Amino acid sequence: MKQITYSEIKGNNASFYALAAILGSVVLTALGCAFYMEHYGHYVTGMSNQIVWGTPHVFAIFLIVAASGALNVASIGSVFGKPVYKPLGRLSGLAAIALLVGGLVVLVLDLGRPDRLIVAMTHYNFKSIFAWNIFLYVGFMVIVAVYLWLQMERRMNRYVKTAALVAFLWRLILTTGTGSIFGFLVAREAYDSAIMAPLFVAMSFSFGLAVYILILLAVYRGSERDIGDVVMRKLSRLLGVFVAAVLYFTAVQHLANLYAAEHTGVERFILLDGGIYTVLFWAGQVVLGGLIPMILVFRPATADSNRNAILASILVIIGGFAQVYVIVIGGQAYPLDLFPGMEVSSSFYDGVVSGYAPSLPEVGLGLGGVALSGLIVLFGLKLLRFLPVSLANAAIDPHHKAVTDRP
Repeated sequence: MKQITYSEIKGNNASFYALAAILGSVVLTALGCAFYMEHYGHYVTGMSNQIVWGTPHVFAIFLIVAASGALNVASIGSVFGKPVYKPLGRLSGLAAIALLVGGLVVLVLDLGRPDRLIVAMTHYNFKSIFAWNIFLYVGFMVIVAVYLWLQMERRMNRYVKTAALVAFLWRLILTTGTGSIFGFLVAREAYDSAIMAPLFVAMSFSFGLAVYILILLAVYRGSERDIGDVVMRKLSRLLGVFVAAVLYFTAVQHLANLYAAEHTGVERFILLDGGIYTVLFWAGQVVLGGLIPMILVFRPATADSNRNAILASILVIIGGFAQVYVIVIGGQAYPLDLFPGMEVSSSFYDGVVSGYAPSLPEVGLGLGGVALSGLIVLFGLKLLRFLPVSLANAAIDPHHKAVTDRP
């Protein structure tokens, strides 16, 4: 199917520059927030010696995980040979790169000493999952960029499926590595679990597809072009399957921890006594980010509605942020069990649940990563051919038109 750039759609220059200006201002504000935290020190944030990964890490991890899942649409079309998804593959790859860049920029600017990144890139401890992730992130961007080039260069189209398969396997490894960061942290009871790796893979599918659906609908509605219910029905129901997978792995994680006596305390904290973390888990993750989106996309009366696809995707993203917040912040807030079976107290807050409240600079930096991802997608659409000319039912599935026109 023929692809076009956003600039080839008449009458969209004003909206393009307006949106670019808004996103650019958010990015500049985020840079100001990063400079403020760098200049005055991280004591101006809500972080402490107990909670060293704050809200920027929540944004960064969400974006990085979503980047892997955003490529899922391209993988279904190229690796598994589903023709309906093939025209959507280029936009899928662009979104994946944009989300990863946005997440990594937030991560780097939240380190406190961004210049120390050079040390991390030149001195490797291969026993550390953090060192391996540097290779995984850079490799992902290179592989996806090559994959997109092969799709755009007609003479190289015969290699697309091979590149798609490499990208598919690489993103699974990447998300497994991100989940393993938490799974390998045995000092934190909320993290120490092998289920973290497959849970993050499922999260990536769900978060990435939700973001992709919103980008796709925003682009086509903004350009006043038709997008048929064939595409949206397939994407919406696929989103429902991924949401169900996230709920399944989350249930397995907590049931397995409840079975182990040493994790009873942290499970009670997250599920019952954790205050804001308990509310975010049940109301944010389970209800808003899980059950309601599944009802919206699977209920026959509403499954074909683009409006409900938008609402379900927004709720999945909200629930995703809640889930990552509970994992990252809630896991650190629960005190370390230094001496199992003993009560511990000291002037260093041992045995005390740590307090944390996100600060404006942290939130500003995180939103800057989201805005940067949006800018990359926007300029990518403006300059290169990432958009199918039409996603109407007749263009995507000619058989669908023949059936609907039958008397």
